[in-house]
Amino acid sequence: MAHLLSASCPSVISLSSSKNSVKPFGLGQTFFHAQLLSRSSLKGLLFQDKKPRRSCVFRATAVPITQQAPPETSTDNSSSKPKRVMVIGGDGYCGWATALHLSKKNYEVCIVDNLVRRLFDHQLGLESLTPIASIHDRISRWKALTGKSIELYVGDICDFEFLAESFKSFEPDSVVHFGEQRSAPYSMIDRSRAVFTQHNNVIGTLNVLFAIKEFGEECHLVKLGTMGEYGTPNIDIEEGYITITHNGRTDTLPYPKQASSFYHLSKVHDSHNIAFTCKAWGIRATDLNQGVVYGVKTDETEMHEELRNRLDYDAVFGTALNRFCVQAAVGHPLTVYGKGGQTRGYLDIRDTVQCVEIAIANPAKAGEFRVFNQFTEQFSVNELASLVTKAGSKLGLDVKKMTVPNPRVEAEEHYYNAKHTKLMELGLEPHYLSESLLDSLLNFAVQFKDRVDTKQIMPSVSWKKIGVKTKSMTA
Repeated sequence: MAHLLSASCPSVISLSSSKNSVKPFGLGQTFFHAQLLSRSSLKGLLFQDKKPRRSCVFRATAVPITQQAPPETSTDNSSSKPKRVMVIGGDGYCGWATALHLSKKNYEVCIVDNLVRRLFDHQLGLESLTPIASIHDRISRWKALTGKSIELYVGDICDFEFLAESFKSFEPDSVVHFGEQRSAPYSMIDRSRAVFTQHNNVIGTLNVLFAIKEFGEECHLVKLGTMGEYGTPNIDIEEGYITITHNGRTDTLPYPKQASSFYHLSKVHDSHNIAFTCKAWGIRATDLNQGVVYGVKTDETEMHEELRNRLDYDAVFGTALNRFCVQAAVGHPLTVYGKGGQTRGYLDIRDTVQCVEIAIANPAKAGEFRVFNQFTEQFSVNELASLVTKAGSKLGLDVKKMTVPNPRVEAEEHYYNAKHTKLMELGLEPHYLSESLLDSLLNFAVQFKDRVDTKQIMPSVSWKKIGVKTKSMTA
């Protein structure tokens, strides 16, 4: 690898990602293993002398593993040139499914990722329920099956030089930004992880905003936010803005934010920074305040096992419904935190990719900061537990539930009514939580139940006990 790190290292290297070729994974591994320590440690791992040199950017053009399928003919006659979409965080749960979906829809897609999500599993002794291929094998397989290339840039968006080179090389029309530490429990493990979450998320998003300003003024930012920014107010939650009358005067203002973790606070900071740059610089942006995502299958990820998405069931990264289905599959009682009245918006991962596509196809205007609440249904934790119990019994599973002391600081019984009409008005066709979908998810969990580490099911992160000392997570 030494020759790759020499002073003459070009800013963009074009490499094949076929199984029989040399892959750009060596440097990628260095990037993501370095995240375990710190970003300053990253430079020490990459460079032997004291003078830091620019990071290398990788463009991985996949080579077919098997006979290529003929490329699809685009049905979009509005432009002869396909739109170019940069998916930041495209190796993650939502990002991978979205990248494939957009590529199938004839967008030119690139993935930008530092692969740090894979590091978190090694860090905490966790593993996806589903075995997932390397990002290079994933992209190669997609090319082989569809004839479509997805470019890959391995690096950290907190490194602005890397991000700038990626922007100048790919020249995106839209940027879909999933590239953040996405777990509230992870951000509450200890001080170092709280700091990492805020630095990674806020600085990364700031860099994206500056990159758009400098290298793509017409580029549309589609940013994944979270419904958790709003908290659980005792009034209806509007889509981003609320019109209020106070002392005889009326104004439309950003909806109040009541974040409940250092992760959620980072998302609030992101929203404020994006809103400001839309006003100050004329950036066009859509903030997708997403609810809790469930499911694992999309049409594209089902095409081959090497395209399979990750499914997290642990108490740090697993979402409620996915965790419950895995718990039911292995005979572990469903872990209901506290009274179980916590109510949130939920959506199928197939709707996540659909919503992103809709946002790209209907971009915000210059200077506009749009907010869409991205979910399809509302459920309480108790309601989800009952649905899984009922579906599990039909499959012959003996599903029980248990009450667990709530590790979070949150209301366990509350009013919750969030508006979510804007994406519907633009054409979202939702996949509602049906018995057949629950059956499918449960059967999927049963298929891979031998991969479940039951020690990872119970919560081990406490909002109140977070401390300064770095906490080691034992497997």
